[in-house]
Amino acid sequence: MKSYLKPIKNKIIYLILLIIFFSKTNSYSEEISGYAKVIDGDTIRIKGTKIRLYGIDAPENNQLCSKPWLSLSVVTFFKDYECGLKATNLLDNFIKNEIIVCKKKSLDRYNRVVAICFKKKRDINSWLVRNGLAVAYRKYSKKYIISENDAKKEKKGLWAGKFVMPWEWRKKHK
Repeated sequence: MKSYLKPIKNKIIYLILLIIFFSKTNSYSEEISGYAKVIDGDTIRIKGTKIRLYGIDAPENNQLCSKPWLSLSVVTFFKDYECGLKATNLLDNFIKNEIIVCKKKSLDRYNRVVAICFKKKRDINSWLVRNGLAVAYRKYSKKYIISENDAKKEKKGLWAGKFVMPWEWRKKHK
């Protein structure tokens, strides 16, 4: 090979490697945006794409939790409520008629997009956990632990009463 072609060949190889690198790393930085349909407390659909909210787990739509109903000095009585439906409905009210932008992180085993979603610039995943409507899903992420601790400390949502962690509830109710 002619010596004057070596620098050109090296630049072409370098350019090809850059293209490969950026195409691989950007495959999960894809954004999906539009009006969202709420499926449950941690799943939405935008333009036909099912999106599982990253790093959080909300009660299932048919899951029941308990909240204090009556307290008499040393005894507290609890009343069951549909915590899964409550999370679903409050999420629906929170994002209603707004453009939602989701930043894809990965695909899950059900081939759903796993993403962090935003209403304007507000992290919806964090909002759910911060308000006690979902918990940090530590198995997959540590991102929302502080939000969970804040909700727990302030006894918001799920943390005001008794509940079974969503992943444990699903195991029992297959």
